[in-house]
Amino acid sequence: MPVNPDAAQKLQIDLYRKMSGAQRLSIALGLHEMACDIARAGIKSRVPHASDIEVERQLHDRLMLARES
Repeated sequence: MPVNPDAAQKLQIDLYRKMSGAQRLSIALGLHEMACDIARAGIKSRVPHASDIEVERQLHDRLMLARES
């Protein structure tokens, strides 16, 4: 049975409200790490010769730019 986007969003919010703060924080940290992994892969695909240290530096620079805006 298909669920429309509004009903799915309401269900998701209801589920989040039932979670503890620690559970919600765990989800947020997991999503942050997944986003960082995706960004690392993007950096590596644009600069294939970059060392792991360089990739982390570029990721850090991106995060700092996002934080400033």
